[in-house]
Amino acid sequence: MSWTRRLPRPTRRRVIAASAVVVVVAGLVGWGVWPERAGWTSQDQMITVVSGPERNENVTLDARFYLPRERSGRVPAVLLAHGFGGTKDALNDDAESLAGRGYAVLTYTAEGFGRSGGQIHLNSPDHEIRDAQGLLDWLAARPEVQLDSAGDPRVGVAGGSYGGALALMLAGQDQRVDAIVPSITWNDLTNVFLQQSADTSAPGVFKKGWAGVFFGNAGAVPTDLTKGPPTGINLDPACGRFAADVCKAYFDLATSGNPDQNTLDLLRRSSPAATIGQIKAPTLLIQGAVDTLFPLSEADANARSIAAAGTTVRVAWFTGGHDGGVGPQTDQDRVKFLTAQWLDHYLKGEGETPSDSFTYSRVAGFSALDRGLVTNGYSADAYPGLTGTGTTSLQLAGPAQPIANPPNGNPGALSSLPGTGGRLSELLSGVAADIPGQHATFETAPVSTSIDVVGSPTVKIKAASPTGEATLFVKLYDVDESGAETLSAGLVAPVRLTDLPASLEQAPERTIKLPAIVRRIEAGHTVRVVVATTDQAFLSPVQPATYTVQVEPALELPTVVGTPIANPQTVWRYVLAGLLAAIVVGLAVVLLVGRRRALKRHDPTDPAYADTPLVVRGLRKAYGDGFVAVEEISFTVERGQVVGLLGPNGAGKTTTLRVLMGLTMPTAGEAMVFGHRLVPGSPVLSRVGALVEGPGFLPHLTGLENLRAYWKATGRPWADARFDEALEIAGLGDSVHRRTKKYSHGMRQRLAIAQAMLGLPELLVLDEPTDGLDPPQIAEMRRVLKRYATDGRAVLVSSHLLAEVEQTCTHAVVVNKGRIVASGPVDEIVGDSPSVQLEVSDVPTAERVLDELGVRSVAPDGPSGLIVDMNGTPRSEVVASLVRAGVAVDRVVPRRRLEDAFLALVGDNTRGSGDR
Repeated sequence: MSWTRRLPRPTRRRVIAASAVVVVVAGLVGWGVWPERAGWTSQDQMITVVSGPERNENVTLDARFYLPRERSGRVPAVLLAHGFGGTKDALNDDAESLAGRGYAVLTYTAEGFGRSGGQIHLNSPDHEIRDAQGLLDWLAARPEVQLDSAGDPRVGVAGGSYGGALALMLAGQDQRVDAIVPSITWNDLTNVFLQQSADTSAPGVFKKGWAGVFFGNAGAVPTDLTKGPPTGINLDPACGRFAADVCKAYFDLATSGNPDQNTLDLLRRSSPAATIGQIKAPTLLIQGAVDTLFPLSEADANARSIAAAGTTVRVAWFTGGHDGGVGPQTDQDRVKFLTAQWLDHYLKGEGETPSDSFTYSRVAGFSALDRGLVTNGYSADAYPGLTGTGTTSLQLAGPAQPIANPPNGNPGALSSLPGTGGRLSELLSGVAADIPGQHATFETAPVSTSIDVVGSPTVKIKAASPTGEATLFVKLYDVDESGAETLSAGLVAPVRLTDLPASLEQAPERTIKLPAIVRRIEAGHTVRVVVATTDQAFLSPVQPATYTVQVEPALELPTVVGTPIANPQTVWRYVLAGLLAAIVVGLAVVLLVGRRRALKRHDPTDPAYADTPLVVRGLRKAYGDGFVAVEEISFTVERGQVVGLLGPNGAGKTTTLRVLMGLTMPTAGEAMVFGHRLVPGSPVLSRVGALVEGPGFLPHLTGLENLRAYWKATGRPWADARFDEALEIAGLGDSVHRRTKKYSHGMRQRLAIAQAMLGLPELLVLDEPTDGLDPPQIAEMRRVLKRYATDGRAVLVSSHLLAEVEQTCTHAVVVNKGRIVASGPVDEIVGDSPSVQLEVSDVPTAERVLDELGVRSVAPDGPSGLIVDMNGTPRSEVVASLVRAGVAVDRVVPRRRLEDAFLALVGDNTRGSGDR
C-alpha cells in the first residue's frame, strides 16, 4: 500500500499561478490527510547483523536510511519491512513520506531476497526476526535517532504482508518496539495454507495456488549482482534461496496435502500467533477485504489475542488486499490518515489518543473518470469482530443433491486465481464458474430490503461419502435480478470432513463459517449457497467419489449499522471542513481548466475526418535499440471498405496495428479515428473493435459466457453489446454454448472475431483473423468480413494469405521495409495481366493448338483448366484458334493475381525476424 498521494504537477505557468493561492491556504491547514512537511535525505547502507539460533551467523542486509532535512535534535524512527519477494526499493515512496513528516526511516531488504545475504527462513524468530532486532540496535547507535534509554530507540515498525507479520513478531520478541502498523498479514500459517472452515478437528485443505506463488516467485537467485553477490545463497535449483527446512515443508505440503509434525511446527514458528500474546506496543491492524491469501479472519485472530493481553489494538478494514485494491483513492486516504495518526500519537506524542472506533468500506459503484470502483467508508463505535453487531436470517431452499469429485480435482471450479481473486470475481459476475455435476445449489427468495453484510456468514450442512471423507468448497453468491452472480472477492470456504457415513440420514450437522465479507445485498437480489467438490486454488482428493450434500435452511448473515464517513480521506475537525472544501473546489477548477486545455492539445480533433473511420498520417515507430519498425506510413480507410494490410515478415504490419489501437505510441505521425487522434485510453476507441496478437479465453466457460464476461469488464451498458447481431455475423451457431476448452483453433478464432464485433463497432481491426483456419473456415471468414463492412462500417485486416485478401478486401495497402509501396483498390493493384486462365472442353487438344500459336508457356490448372502466358498473342486470336480446332472455351479471365503483384512490389524481401 502506498502511503503517499501524489497529485500530478501542473506544467503550464498559468495553472501554477492560479494554484498559488490555493497552495498557500492549504499550507496553513497542514496536510489534512497525510501532510508532507520538509524534505529528506537518504543514504544506502550494507548493515551486518548477528543472526541464527546460536547467534553465530553474520548476515549482511541491503538497507537505506532516510532523515528529515529539517530536524531539531533526535527524532523518532520507523522501521519499514517489505512484502514477500520485494526489496527495500518497493518502500521508497512510503519512506520518503514518513521522512517528510519528521521521522528517521530505515528500509531494508530481508535476508534471502535481492542483494541481501542469507536464506529465506519465512520470518523465523531465529533469523528474520533476529535480523530486525539487529537493525533496532543499529538505529539505537545512530546519533539522529531519539532514545527511550541506552540501546532502546523510540521506534515504530510497519509493513504489509510478509513485512506485516515481521512487525507483529518483532514486537512480540522485542519490547523496545513502541508502536506497530501491520497490514494485510497473517496470524497462523497453519490456518492460512491448511484452511478449515468447519467445526471439526480434521486437518484443513491445502491452499496450493498461493503456496505455489510463494515458493515459485521467491526462490530464484538474483541476476543483478553487479556490486557483488550476496552471501549464503542456496544453489540447489529445486529450492533456490529457501532454507532447506522451508523447502522440505513446501514439498511435503504440495505432494500430499497432509503435513507432518515438523512442517506444522515450522509454519507455527513462522507465525505471529506463537508470540502475539507478548506484544505491548499499541497496534493498528489494517486488513483487506479483497484477499484470498490472508482474509479478514487472520486480522481478527490477531486483534483478539492482542486485546486479551491488555494491549491497545485497533482494527481497520479497507477494500483491497493481495488480490488487488479496486483503486478507490478515498479508501486509501482513510488508511493513510489512520496510519499517520497512530504513529504521530504513539511515537511523537502528538494529537489526541486515537479512538476505539472501527472503520471499514465497501464498493459503492464504478467511476468512469478514475477507471475503477468507488468505495464508501463507514465507522462503528467498536470493532465487532466477524460476527457483526446484528444478524439477518434467510431461508435457503433446495433438496439434497449428489455431487461428483473428479480424479485429482480436475477439471476444477474457478473461483479465484492468486493475485486476481477480487478482480476475477467481478469479471466472472454473471458467468457460471462452477462445473456441472460437481456442485449443489441452494438459494433464498429475493430479499425485500437491502442487507449490509459485514462479517462471516454461517450455514450448516450435512454430507455423506462412500469413502468416509469429503473435501468441499462452500461459497456465497449475490445474484441480481438478471441471474448474474457475484462471489465477493473470490472467497471460498474449504472444508475437509472425516468420519462421514455413507447415508445422509446418519450424517452429523456441521457449521460452516464462510469468509468474512463487506457487501450490500440489494433489495430484489437473492443469495445463493454453492457446495462444490473442486476449486483450482486448493488441493482436491486424488480418488474420484460421489458425495451427497444437504444445506440446512437457515443462513445467518452478520450485519453492522455503520455511520457513513462523509469524506473518508479526512476524519478531522469539522471547523476545517469548509476551508478544505473551498481548497478542493478551487484546485479542481484549476485542474479541470488545465486538463481540458491539455486534452485539446494532446487529443485534437479534425472535423474534416469526423466521418472517416481511419486516417493514418506520417506514422513512424522506432525503438530505443535503434530498430525502426515503421519508417513512414500513410493511408485512409473509408466507410464500407475492407482494407487489407499486406507485407512480408518484419514489414511493420503488427506494429502499425498496435499503434492504431493505442497499445504503443508512435515516434512520429498520428492516427485519427473519426477525426480523433488516437492515444492510449482515447474515448473514441469505444468505436473500434480489435483482434491483435491472438485471442485468450477462460477454458471452463462457454463461448457466450466468455463474451459476456468481456463485455462486463468494459463497463458499458448491457444493451449496447448487441450480442445477437455480432453472433449472427460471426456465424458461431450453437457452438457458442460449448465450453471454449473444447473449441478447435478455428472456433476460437471465430469467437475472437465475435468478441471484437461486440457492440458492432464502426471500425474493426483484425490481425491475421484466418490464422490456423482450414479452407472451409477461411471461406466462411471471408463471408463474415464482407457482411460486416455494411451499413457504413469498415474493416482493416492484416494477413499473409494473399489469395484470401484478394477475394475479401476491396482495397489493399502493401508495406515493405516500413514504407507503403502500393495502396488502392485491389483491382488496380492487380492491374492488367500478361497471362490468362482458360476453362476448356478438351485439354490435350487445347495444349497442342496453343503450342502451335507459339505462346510462352502452358500449365495445367485443374482437370479442365490451363494457365497460358500469352507472349503477346491477342486474347481473341487464342480463343478463335481453339474454337476452330473444335475446343469449347467455357471461360477466359486475366490470370494475374494479387500474389503476383505483391511479389513484383516487394520482391524476395523478408527480415526473417517476424513482425515487430
